[in-house]
Amino acid sequence: MILVIIFLLLLFSGIPIAFVLSITAFLHLFSIDGTGLLDVTSQRMLSSVNNFSLLAIPFFVLAGELMNAGGITDKLLKFSKSLMGHFKGGLAYVNVIIGLLLGSIVGSANAEAAIRSKMVVPEMEKDGFDRSFAAALTATSSTIGPIHPPSMTFIIYGVVASTSIGGLFMAGIVPAFLIAIVHFIIIYFYVRKRNFAKHAKPNVKEFTISFLDAAPALLIPVIILGGIYSGWFTPTESGAIACVAAIIIGKFYYKTLRMKDLSSIFLSTGIITASVTFIIASANILGWSLSLEQIPQQISSFLLGLTDNVLIILLIINIFLLFVGMFMETTAAILILVPILMPVVVSLGVDPIHFGIIVCFNLTLGLVTPPVGIVLFIVSNMTKVKLPSLVKASMPFLIGLIIILFVLTYVPDLSMWLPNLLGYE
Repeated sequence: MILVIIFLLLLFSGIPIAFVLSITAFLHLFSIDGTGLLDVTSQRMLSSVNNFSLLAIPFFVLAGELMNAGGITDKLLKFSKSLMGHFKGGLAYVNVIIGLLLGSIVGSANAEAAIRSKMVVPEMEKDGFDRSFAAALTATSSTIGPIHPPSMTFIIYGVVASTSIGGLFMAGIVPAFLIAIVHFIIIYFYVRKRNFAKHAKPNVKEFTISFLDAAPALLIPVIILGGIYSGWFTPTESGAIACVAAIIIGKFYYKTLRMKDLSSIFLSTGIITASVTFIIASANILGWSLSLEQIPQQISSFLLGLTDNVLIILLIINIFLLFVGMFMETTAAILILVPILMPVVVSLGVDPIHFGIIVCFNLTLGLVTPPVGIVLFIVSNMTKVKLPSLVKASMPFLIGLIIILFVLTYVPDLSMWLPNLLGYE
């Protein structure tokens, strides 16, 4: 109980989550065995990040930074407008399509939210949309990023759960499209009540030009998923391939990637990678300290003591994770909770890949739920929509996302049919 209180006090004090995890772990280890166990913490922290699969993180972060610097957003915006910009309220649909396309390239909800808040929200406001609605749509649809492959969230879960990252990538495709569809449905009913002007439909020539302009950017996720599926390279190696493709496209096709930009790109990649790696190492120490006193086993026994009904267990876990996601960073929550919850669900016959979709989708919702939803803060700051108004406008979308969560939980075939088709276990 004292450990929980210390953890919560540190968490709500505003200290970065990596320090919250490491301080709590060190205090717990000291309470168990004085300074004896502290002697091996540095070795355990290093060994926890000495994992080949984790190399995918800097590669995909770098690929996203390179594509961002290469000016792909303008190309994707023009292509998306040519697809659905001519519909009534078409810019709202365009916003979601860009989120889907960026999700397959950038893979970060924060980056997606920042890019679209700057580029699409002002355009939607000019077209007659309420700014709060436009901002809420941008925030909630940015949850596509961590769910659509390539996903850093899936990589971290796959490492912690010793589960196929390629299988998780494939399992994330249907949920990502479900997020987009739910947003489309809500947009449809929103625009029906308002008198939005229709824009001219592009002719074949204009559509072809916009598609050819965006084609190289669209080719990257095809290369990544196609290479993994065909067995040409692993998910980790696909990150390196994505970096090479991003450099070639940005430098030689779009000609917008400048050599002088590389230093800042590498620096940004290093900072993001270091922060994630530090969280992983700190969470490993905390997980180790908890395992020494068999706390995961006690929690597992407690849950199984309540019921052995898998449907009820999954309901309890979902409610618990929704609460955790409101206060804790996604990566840290996965690193701490998955080793505790995995034995419970596996003993009840839940597939680890399916459970990964549940956990990652659930905790991703924490990015758009108060009080510490980071995406809400990013969008609020960039669009100048006050946080209470943004949260209120986000509610219909958030309800839709929660419905998707429970559908995916209790209809596993929705996310699992593609991994099963491709032979992932």
